[in-house]
Amino acid sequence: MADDISRKNETDIDAADRPARRAFLKNTGLTALGAYVGMNIPFEGNLMALAQGMSEEDIMAGKDGLILMNDRPLNAETPAHLLDADVTPYEHFFIRNNGLVPDTALDMDAEGWTLTIDGEVDKPLELSIADLKEQFEVVTNRLVVECGGNGRAFFTPGASGNQWTTGAVGCADWTGVRLSDVLNAAGVKDSAVYTAHYGNDPHLSGDPEKDAISRGAPIEKALAEGGMIAWEMNGEPIPAVHGFPLRVIIPGYPGSASQKYLNRIWVRDQVHDGAKMTGYSYRLPAYPVAPGTEVPEEDMVIMTEMPVKSLITFPKSGTETPAGQAAEVRGHAWAGSGDIEAVDVSIDFGQTWISATLEPAKNKFAWQRFRADVTLPEAGYYEVWARATDMNGIAQPPVVPGWNPRGYGNNMQHRIALIAT
Repeated sequence: MADDISRKNETDIDAADRPARRAFLKNTGLTALGAYVGMNIPFEGNLMALAQGMSEEDIMAGKDGLILMNDRPLNAETPAHLLDADVTPYEHFFIRNNGLVPDTALDMDAEGWTLTIDGEVDKPLELSIADLKEQFEVVTNRLVVECGGNGRAFFTPGASGNQWTTGAVGCADWTGVRLSDVLNAAGVKDSAVYTAHYGNDPHLSGDPEKDAISRGAPIEKALAEGGMIAWEMNGEPIPAVHGFPLRVIIPGYPGSASQKYLNRIWVRDQVHDGAKMTGYSYRLPAYPVAPGTEVPEEDMVIMTEMPVKSLITFPKSGTETPAGQAAEVRGHAWAGSGDIEAVDVSIDFGQTWISATLEPAKNKFAWQRFRADVTLPEAGYYEVWARATDMNGIAQPPVVPGWNPRGYGNNMQHRIALIAT
């Protein structure tokens, strides 16, 4: 599917006008502003996302080209062509929030921050960030974080939630400690079944008794390779919208399991039942259903490993290229299993396929670069499709793989348009 074109906001507002602009955004919201000007609002330069009514700092400082999906909570996706870098920079990393950004993150203030590990452990821990750095080996891993609803916009009938197309994904270098090291230091009991993650992001209602989100992972996954408690993203403190000062990373699982603003991991003797763990949240039908089916809650199961996927990041959809000349196509492939076997591309709607060159991952759960040369035989309209296959021989389907009420797990083959001239 050709990418939506993100149109830039051409209004240039002087610094002196910013207080008035902040008041306008606070009262109307960016969604209303977008409707008023008749377009999606990409975050360019100093455009301020002030749905929380901040009076001093620009919460979106440095973001570039993202398309606003929702302003309360703040959610924005990245056009495919802006995800071409091997390491997704802050300015192009998508935003998926469930609550409000806490003041501690906005102020970048980690003084006195502690992380509690409790529950089904022999030795409950209360660790400062300094404790984490001093007591455990510090590691840096390149890991994909992807929203479970990435691709929701292509479900028919439509599913509720942010209408992500392809850009609710990013791959950053995360620095911190292994989640397994911290859990093992606490002494995980045989009774442990699931982790429960908590942060200090306020609920949208402002009710301090409610959690914006609290999800977790099976204890086997939490203790497996790749899981991290991170305090840096791409060599800098994790930015406010991405979870400062700590977040857990559960690679290969929906990004909702990678709790931002992390201050507690409760090891439980049952499957966690926190906010957005039950009902239809991040759950799939236990059996195949026809599109539009009303599935009983008791027949929904927790979404765990993300499906195999690929994204064409170059050239930008709609690019013109000379007919009869080789043109490079490139992008990334990844899978919840952490391993990609092959990527193929097609220029004839999947009738024939060309094997792409696939580079090795920097580490497990990082995405892998693919490249292929394609030659469009004559002038006209073409689509380039990409199909990744994981190490288990499971390949992306050409269409949405199976309907579900909330539009999770769409891994249909990505495609872009090319115009041969």
